[in-house]
Amino acid sequence: MEFEESGIGEECGVFGCVAAGEWPTQLEVAQILTLGLVALQHRGQESAGIVTCNGASPPTYTTHKGMGLVSAAFPPEAMQKLRFANLGICHTRYSTTGISELQNCQPFVVDTLHGKIAVAHNGELVNADALRKKVMRHGVGLSTSSDSELITQLLALTPPMEELDTPDWVARIKNLMTETPTSYSLLVMFKDVIYAVRDPYGNRPLCIGQLVPISKLHKSGAGEEDIEGWVVSSESCSFQSIGAKYYREVLPGEIVQISRHGVKSLSVVPRPEGDPPAFCIFEYVYFARPDSIFEGQMVYTVRQRCGQQLAIEAPTDADVVSTVPESATPAALGYAQQSGLPYIEVLCKNRYVGRTFIQPNTRLRQLGVAKKFGALTDNFAGKRVVLIDDSIVRGNTISPIIKLLKEAGATEVHIRVASPPIRYPCYMGINIPTKEELIANKPEFQDIAGYIGADSVQYLTVEGLVSAVQEGIASLKGKISSNKSSNGVGHCTACLTGKYPVELEW
Repeated sequence: MEFEESGIGEECGVFGCVAAGEWPTQLEVAQILTLGLVALQHRGQESAGIVTCNGASPPTYTTHKGMGLVSAAFPPEAMQKLRFANLGICHTRYSTTGISELQNCQPFVVDTLHGKIAVAHNGELVNADALRKKVMRHGVGLSTSSDSELITQLLALTPPMEELDTPDWVARIKNLMTETPTSYSLLVMFKDVIYAVRDPYGNRPLCIGQLVPISKLHKSGAGEEDIEGWVVSSESCSFQSIGAKYYREVLPGEIVQISRHGVKSLSVVPRPEGDPPAFCIFEYVYFARPDSIFEGQMVYTVRQRCGQQLAIEAPTDADVVSTVPESATPAALGYAQQSGLPYIEVLCKNRYVGRTFIQPNTRLRQLGVAKKFGALTDNFAGKRVVLIDDSIVRGNTISPIIKLLKEAGATEVHIRVASPPIRYPCYMGINIPTKEELIANKPEFQDIAGYIGADSVQYLTVEGLVSAVQEGIASLKGKISSNKSSNGVGHCTACLTGKYPVELEW
């Protein structure tokens, strides 16, 4: 919960759709794109954009962008403008680089030597400054402060070996991946195809789904004749709301072509030898929706295992287990299951109070928290409560909640955190407060229980988190090797350990 209150958030979500079979299609591509974005709204609320294409030769691109939530950004007149399409890509934004303005809203569309391309990007380039200078040395001006425009312009540059009349988009994408190792998941739309791309470290998620008739949605073995289209998304949670079946993940470093004819893997760009993948571990902890699937496992299940591991590492004498609603609920259920303590609700959340992190100072932020929750006094009066949260970032949010519970009759409140302390900033697409703002780097952290008014505070260890995440990964099941990276599995824990997957360029 405190991730939300502290303004820590994903940079964005990307989504794309290609109708299968004969064009013009009967599939409502624009509606599917919009519903896909709604399902990814938790990844960004600042702005949203859609670019659709008829896939003709020459193609017609139609763009609409708007500020705010998807529901506000796409009024009926905008949907009418976008409706005649056979494919499209879209984006919802939470900025980490670039200010929150419509000009930074994606997807970006640019003219190239061979026609227009549209690009949607999730992530943040670790060497953006050097790349920006390189693009400008080619005489290309940049109109925004967004990394995504930079990627678009790099793709527009003709690689040295390309024939003048034949665009080689695989070569262009590989050239981009050579220039910048991480962090990005990309959708690139050109004429009648979408290229889905994940950086070699796999830092940001990307997966593919099949659009099938509703009657075949929950049945196995849908044939090619049943496929109505293909979708690609930051998270698989978007598939259920549009009638799509999960197909597979885009692999780290993979370039996948999606067309009306199907899905084709074109290339996999390797990492430097010896480097493991570096999928962001906080997708599991907080950012992803709990019904999404990464690495063959559901996020909800991983969060439950984090709670179980937390109960093993940090047991306590208490009467009940509860949670700060609602992102930490799976972890609280796991803690209760492992500890044998009953799980109850102690807080009632007012869902119509805005996010408190947008309020400008500590006092207003604390008042916002007090307005956001009510105490379910009958459930815990006279009892010792273990309260599970997904984070303590600044420490401002949890303190008034503890005070609220104690004033309502809890005899003790023990805080257990289902993730390790965040100590370092992220440079790969997550908006984390400065190092100085993080409670784990302040002197108060030495007595954090006293600072926030709890009877005790303990965090999940980094080792415990990694163990809980990797336990259920399909490629590791049944393997006893302790060298997880040799199996193609690895996770970025830089914000916890300061060990970044690549050398940072400043």
